[in-house]
Order: sequence, then structure tokens, then C-alpha cells
Amino acid sequence: MKCLPASKLPQANGVVIHDWHAEILAIRAFNRFILEECKRLALQGDGASQSEFIYRRTTAQHENQGQQGTAEVWQGQPFAWREDVSLHMYCSEAPCGDASMELIMAAQDDASPWEVPPPTPGDLPTQAQAPTPASADNTSLPGRAYFSQLGIVRRKPSRGDAPPSLSKSCSDKLALKQVTSLLSSLTSALVSPANAYLSSVILPASQCSAVACSRCFSSSSADGGRMAPLLDASVSAKLEGAGYVFREFRVETTKMEFAFSRRAIPPPNNSSSTDMTDMADVKDTKPKKLIASNLATSWTLNGPRDGEGLVGGVLQGRKQFDLRGASLVSRRKMWTLAREVCSMMALDDDDGEIKRVLGSTDLVYDEIKEGSSLLEGRRRAKEETKRVALKGWVKNTGGGSFTLE
Repeated sequence: MKCLPASKLPQANGVVIHDWHAEILAIRAFNRFILEECKRLALQGDGASQSEFIYRRTTAQHENQGQQGTAEVWQGQPFAWREDVSLHMYCSEAPCGDASMELIMAAQDDASPWEVPPPTPGDLPTQAQAPTPASADNTSLPGRAYFSQLGIVRRKPSRGDAPPSLSKSCSDKLALKQVTSLLSSLTSALVSPANAYLSSVILPASQCSAVACSRCFSSSSADGGRMAPLLDASVSAKLEGAGYVFREFRVETTKMEFAFSRRAIPPPNNSSSTDMTDMADVKDTKPKKLIASNLATSWTLNGPRDGEGLVGGVLQGRKQFDLRGASLVSRRKMWTLAREVCSMMALDDDDGEIKRVLGSTDLVYDEIKEGSSLLEGRRRAKEETKRVALKGWVKNTGGGSFTLE
């Protein structure tokens, strides 16, 4: 399922990536790329004001930060993504979760909706009108099951015998990124989120259900868009007060297919031979199924030339919880890089909060992410989005109790 089971999160220790689905790994790599750009500017000293992708913010920009100065919380990041560089994501498959449910239904031998068990008093709803199916674990979320329930928050799909996970689907995480931007927690302490939003998500035409994508990502009430509540004036004001906005991306299609997608690979045992001497061998051979690779890869323009190969959330060839297995996009390595950026530059940070927090040897990761004033706006924006649009979002806790020495 390419995500860490809930039972393993406490062992992650900032080394193991919690979710290495392609879309999420790409976003992590993008954040690594940004921090490397920040480091490059910091190394060049005060004379370097911008690169091809980011720039240093001026004092005037800090004063007018947070969506035309409406932010009520700290938004004093020293860097920002350039306004003239737009961001687009190509996905070779439909994102798992709500945006792919129609495709999953169409692929079933029997597309009849599954019977949904009646909810029990302890069950958590995933949408006001759509409770999560009953489960022994009352904080569980459906994966690809119960596909008659649409517009709901789902976890990563997995086999029925896979250990439980609360890692949310790529559809849900991408939907949330329309508010929080593509920046992760630590990156957003150094880089303003204002320009770091996706402009579009591009899918192969064969992997795009317009109905599903509109429902999952859009704010169109006419199309059943679940993000529509974010257009409410009071909700918009709360987001702006936190220094964020809802910025809806376009979903576009292309006829181009990834060279190694399931649809681009010829069916196994496909033989054009009509020689009767071969028929006996063909008859006794069961059709082989295509199986997704357990490998994941990460590459950035300013990173290692060959990128990284990952298995189980760590570098290929390393044991899963070994410190030496930490990827460049792991929490531990990303925090280390953010700390390096802080140490290299003089920050226009009156109270020294950025250096105190990111450079701390006493704070654990979760204390920064969940308690620092630097990230208060981000936390508020996330919670408001989950409250009104992504209802039933169950927090995936654990793995954040580590420090850097």
C-alpha cells in the first residue's frame, strides 16, 4: 500500500517516510528542492536576492504579507516562490481515493454498490450525510471499499489483510493542498505559501473521470464539489486571517500515457502465433497479472544526479528503521536542511523565532509542527478546511517524537 501502518509510526523516528505514493513523494521532493534553493541563496549572501524559482522577501513584503495584509498570525517567511513560475502536476494514474472511485467501479465485474453496514454509535462520520462503514476500529476510514459512498475522506487503498493505516488518500491530500499550498510544515516556516499553489493537475484521458474530479476537488455546488463550503464568506475570512486562501486547481487531460503504465504494456502471454504445436503450451498457461513495483523513486533538479530509490519508505538496500536509510525527503533530513538554511543567513526575524524553533536541539518534531507560533496559521487553515469540507479527517499520529542533535 506504500504507506506506513499505524502500528509502525512510533518507530519511524523521522527516518521512514509515512506515505510514498507517487503524488505525495513528488510533493516531498518539491519541498526538498525549495529548501535547497533557499540554501543556495543563503550561501551567496545578502547580495543574492533571487534564483530562477524563489526570491528573498523585503521588509515591505513582510509588512504586507498574508494575502494583502489580512493575516492575523505570523507570516514573516524570509523567502517566497516566484509569481511568474506556475506549478503543475502530472499523474500517470488517477489519484487514489475519491477522484478514482468511478474508475474503480467501472473496473469491477459487478459494479453494484456494496451493502453498507449500519453505523454504530462510536463510528466517526466521514461526511455529514455519509457515515464510515462500521469497523472494529472506530477511527478507521474506508480505502477503496464501499465505493457507493462518494465525496468522503478515505485512507490509502490496500489489500484486505494489510495492517491498518490512517494515511489519507492522495485525492484527499491534494484537495487539502488547495488551501495549505504545496509547502510542508517546515518549509512553510521559511517560504511564504502565497505563490506555491498548484495551477493544474494533468491526468491521462483514460484515467480522468470528470464527475469524480469535480466532486473531489472543485468548489462547484452544481457539480457536487465537496470544497464548495470554502467559498462561504466567513470561511474565506478565517482562511485569510490565517494567511491562506482556497486556490482551486484545474484538472486537465492528455492523450499521452506514461511509457510504463498498465495500459502501455502489452498483455502478458499475448502471442500472435497460430501454430497448433504451440497451442498445448498456451492452453495450460494461466494469464499473468501485472503487479505494481514496490520501488519508488525520488529526483530533483538540484539533488543527486540519479535521484534515490526507495523501498518501504527508506533508501533501497537499508533496513527500514536504520538512521542510514533516511531519504533526503524524510522528515529528519528535511529538518536538518531547514536548520542549515537558518544558520547561514541573517533573518529579518525580530524575535529570532525561526532560528530558535528550526535550530532547536530540545524541541521534538511534533512540538514544532503542532505548537510553534510559526505554523499557527497553517494549523488554523488546515483545521477549518477539515471542519467544513473534508469532514471526518482522522489524524494520523505518531512518528514525530524525535529531535535533532
